[in-house]
Amino acid sequence: MIPQLFVEKIDLGDGRSITIETGRLAKQADGSVVVRMGDTMILATAVSARSANPAVDFLPLTVDYREKFAAAGRFPGGFFKREARPSDSEVLTMRLVDRVLRPLFPDDYHAETQVMIQLMSHDEEVMPDALAGLAASAALAVSDIPFYNLISEVRVARIDGKFVINPSREDLAKSDIDMMIGASMDSVAMVEGEMKEISEAEMVEAIKFAHEAIKVQIQAQLRLQAAFGKKETRTYEGEKENEEIYKKVKAAAYDKIYAIAKVGSAKHERTAAFAEVKDEVKALFTEEELAADGDLVSKYFYKTNKEAVRNVVLELGIRLDGRKTTDIRPIWCETDYLPRVHGSSLFTRGETQALATVTLGTSREANQIDSPSEQGEEKFYLHYNFPPFSTGEAKPLRGTSRREVGHGNLAQRALKNMIPADCPYTIRIVSEVLESNGSSSMATVCAGTMALMDAGVQMVKPVSGIAMGLITDGEKFAVLSDILGDEDHLGDMDFKVTGTADGITACQMDIKIDGLRYDIMEQALGQAREGRLHILGKLTETIAAPRADVKAHSPKIITRTIPGNFIGALIGPGGKVIQELQKATGTTIVINEVDEQGVIEILGTDPAGIEAVLAKIQSITFKPQMGEAYEVKVIKMLDFGAVVEYTAAPGNEVLLHVSELAWERTENVTDVVNMGDVFQVKYLGLDPKTRKEKVSRKALLPRPPREEKKE
Repeated sequence: MIPQLFVEKIDLGDGRSITIETGRLAKQADGSVVVRMGDTMILATAVSARSANPAVDFLPLTVDYREKFAAAGRFPGGFFKREARPSDSEVLTMRLVDRVLRPLFPDDYHAETQVMIQLMSHDEEVMPDALAGLAASAALAVSDIPFYNLISEVRVARIDGKFVINPSREDLAKSDIDMMIGASMDSVAMVEGEMKEISEAEMVEAIKFAHEAIKVQIQAQLRLQAAFGKKETRTYEGEKENEEIYKKVKAAAYDKIYAIAKVGSAKHERTAAFAEVKDEVKALFTEEELAADGDLVSKYFYKTNKEAVRNVVLELGIRLDGRKTTDIRPIWCETDYLPRVHGSSLFTRGETQALATVTLGTSREANQIDSPSEQGEEKFYLHYNFPPFSTGEAKPLRGTSRREVGHGNLAQRALKNMIPADCPYTIRIVSEVLESNGSSSMATVCAGTMALMDAGVQMVKPVSGIAMGLITDGEKFAVLSDILGDEDHLGDMDFKVTGTADGITACQMDIKIDGLRYDIMEQALGQAREGRLHILGKLTETIAAPRADVKAHSPKIITRTIPGNFIGALIGPGGKVIQELQKATGTTIVINEVDEQGVIEILGTDPAGIEAVLAKIQSITFKPQMGEAYEVKVIKMLDFGAVVEYTAAPGNEVLLHVSELAWERTENVTDVVNMGDVFQVKYLGLDPKTRKEKVSRKALLPRPPREEKKE
């Protein structure tokens, strides 16, 4: 029997539309939908366990996004012809969806929950990541899983001054804004993107435009939910509560925590002081009470701690480390810290420290992107590492985490548009976070800027970044500049902004409360600009401008373009010529064919080696011009002439026939020239008889007068 389908359509207002369908696929999931735009189709499913593990005190939510190669009619690359671990782009899409969904589940809902999103058909005109949030929310909408608020996500671009929702990849390349916004009907929950030095006002305008489009998409979900039949939300066993224990914990701890918080202290000192208060609270309970309700004591202590710290900020304007809300932590910087890397820098702000390195290479080192929805390469990329010792912890090492991928991507987007378009290098930045107490991704941006300038990369402008926080009780609020890790954890917003002195280059915002007002967002952006410029001043005090050239031990890269028909001669049979040339000169030579031209990259540390390669290229591509004079050297003697080599193009040989040596009759070649002689010849083009190149020495000599015939 054909199942009943329920379909809703979203009109984007420009001839494009999105449809949401349910009832056809994956009916054993708690909720499933297919979202389609053009020929791009995404299947999203939501499933949640009927009971929770009592030992789990958090929401074990997994958001998974995968792109199937069959969706684009392609095979997976490599030897293993099956989709394996998620790509970085898939991980980034998972994070975009997770960050919007996670705060919208009930705080006491701890059942294992999975939202799985799959790209099943790919249209090159439609970027699928912009549809993932809509698909996830719609799957939850037709399920019985507890979920507070429907959401959606859209990409907003600005092309020729006009905002566009969910542009194609081709259109996005023309835009000065690439932002993903996630929101509910009432408030914005997530913003992430890159910009080409836009103002704070322009950013808010783009967010508002996206929010209006999101409201239309949420209304479509509500219509689909109503047509499908709104399922009654399942009942579940929430967390146990005990008001008496809460009152006892709060009475014993609140004033002590408040007193510690308002003094201002370093992270480890503060952590030890809070731990001492917690031990005092636990001492108020018997061993039997702790065995039965120790989890509640810890839970209520955390709740009390959060309330006291937030109230110190709201009531006194004092933060955990003693700063005012607009203060930036002390900063010190250093460049050229590592002697043998191509560029390096240390950036330390308070208890957060990042060590950045820059490595320069050829196009051969470009990062290859091969996914169903995108193919290409990156000549600038950034990797971010967050080892456990950076927070004083010992944890298992399980490979690159989603967090590391996301933070690295944010820093990369912050810097990428400040790399000059004519930069010949492939550039890799690696940020090693050595200490962390708030906003290591923004420390990475700052360290990355200085390392690039230290490496001699001619950045368009330096970039700095700052993380902003928010604490509000619904009426009063405080916007915090340069937040600590605890302020991120206990606060209501994490808003990272990067930019130059002239505008914003990237941002990432996560809101943990409903109903963030736009006036608060505008204040946060304004306060962020002041802090960002302060930090930028510290960077430029350390290194004011990019070094004029790369370091002595760094590779220099020279680019040359040759006609395409000379590529084979430079490579040689089986690569013999280019391999021997690289070995002899100590260089790396990369040849790319672009528009029937050979683009040659020569990378080396020895200027003499690079010059030798350039000379070889000039030799191979040398083409003498008709009627022009050239200096040559005799390299071989023959009975009927001399083989000469153009001194400007070693290796280019031509026969100088005996008849072209001199005006007088020449019996022996050695009567006129000998081995090693250097002189000028005139290029006469191709000999019509032999079809070989012809040169003449006598053509440049004065012609002797003709003798008069005797009668």
